[in-house]
Amino acid sequence: MAVVQYNPERPFREGNDLYVSYWGKEDCSPGHAVGPGIREIYKVHFIHKGKGIVKVGKETYTLLAGQAFMIYPHVITYYEADAEDPWTYSWIAFQGNQIAHALSRTSVAPEAPVFSMDLRVMPRIFEQLLEVSGSAPSVDLRVTAILLQFLAALTDGAPAESTNSVPSQKHDLYVHKSIEFFKTHYSEKISVEQVAASLQLDRKYISALFKKATGLPPQQYLLQYRMERAEEMLVKGIYTIGEVARSVGYQDALHFSKMFKKVKGASPKHYLPDHFA
Repeated sequence: MAVVQYNPERPFREGNDLYVSYWGKEDCSPGHAVGPGIREIYKVHFIHKGKGIVKVGKETYTLLAGQAFMIYPHVITYYEADAEDPWTYSWIAFQGNQIAHALSRTSVAPEAPVFSMDLRVMPRIFEQLLEVSGSAPSVDLRVTAILLQFLAALTDGAPAESTNSVPSQKHDLYVHKSIEFFKTHYSEKISVEQVAASLQLDRKYISALFKKATGLPPQQYLLQYRMERAEEMLVKGIYTIGEVARSVGYQDALHFSKMFKKVKGASPKHYLPDHFA
């Protein structure tokens, strides 16, 4: 049975440094599986007891009590409880423009998402989250403080091992800064060259890093992100196709409609109420 709590104080806004979205705990049933899929936020699972597997890319990890795994934004992840000794885990999902920098101080990365934590420290952190009252005026501050406590424990428990790990950490930071650039400027006419220039990197270099980390070329990621935002606007039923097109970076509504159908499998009109059809 899962126990899930959400931070009700305010929705995440672009520019927040650190923000906890939700957290919880679950005694998983045998073979309980999630994915493969992607998320737009960070999510860490800590195993209290039992065991299971995590698949990221071509790698499969077997995890036991005291270990944890990090789900990175836009990285395809699959995890499954053991059929005979299913795990019990707690999780915390978070986001913010300081997360990538905080994680760069650890040995955890998209290509190395599994780590070990102190069995005395981590359960208490998750207990504090589960004790937070959803009605308290200070709930957002309290859960952010607990997130900082977790990041500190992670930095101490899984520190960057040596200078040899610095390049991969920088690569991870470059990818996340690229994603932040897309999310901030998706309504504008932007290009991979602009992203590369903002990072003072070569276009081909950042494109290769981006695809390795996310599985998508930067332009394909931007296209999918734009269409996700477009779909959100269309289903509200208060914007015309032209307004939606311009809001996601397309001045030509016909070109937008063509790209939308290519990504979503249906034309924008399919999402509009009758009075806009």
